[in-house]
Amino acid sequence: MTVMKFKLKTLVLALVIMGMVVGFSANPLHAQGPQGRSFGFGIVLGDPLGGTIKYWTASNEALAASIGGDYFGSPRLDVDYYWHFNAFNSSIVKLYAGPGLAIGFGSGRDYLWYKRGHDYFFYRQEGQTGFGARVLVGLDIIPRRTPIELYLEVGPLIGFAPAFGASFDAAIGIRFYP
Repeated sequence: MTVMKFKLKTLVLALVIMGMVVGFSANPLHAQGPQGRSFGFGIVLGDPLGGTIKYWTASNEALAASIGGDYFGSPRLDVDYYWHFNAFNSSIVKLYAGPGLAIGFGSGRDYLWYKRGHDYFFYRQEGQTGFGARVLVGLDIIPRRTPIELYLEVGPLIGFAPAFGASFDAAIGIRFYP
């Protein structure tokens, strides 16, 4: 029972910190989200599988978060900071990249350098919180005159706790900007 309370407290603390970062971010008047809006929400398919939000802090910078089920721990919370680049000289398609943090609560599957005999294994962890860092590169598509953003992102995830491990994150998603 105390492990569940710890997980709930950790999740609430992570959400409060994320809200504070969004609340104290730069002025969204220069945001470049769909139709000049600064806040969007939607779904993400991949790592993790669940919900996503994005808050534009400047014309080429944004803070994004997602929560859902994943091998790293279920639920998993990601918080990422993106820099957008106009690599295609387009107002519709942009590249982005940035660092992020991942926190997995509960049971998950880590890819560890766990050796038994001559073989390497991955194994399932029960009831542990995992912490990791990731670096993403993505493609952002914002069709004209719509409040929608489509995106595709990929990048490595390095788990630091409860043990060291590595994986590759990939996701596709859609966000709506009310």
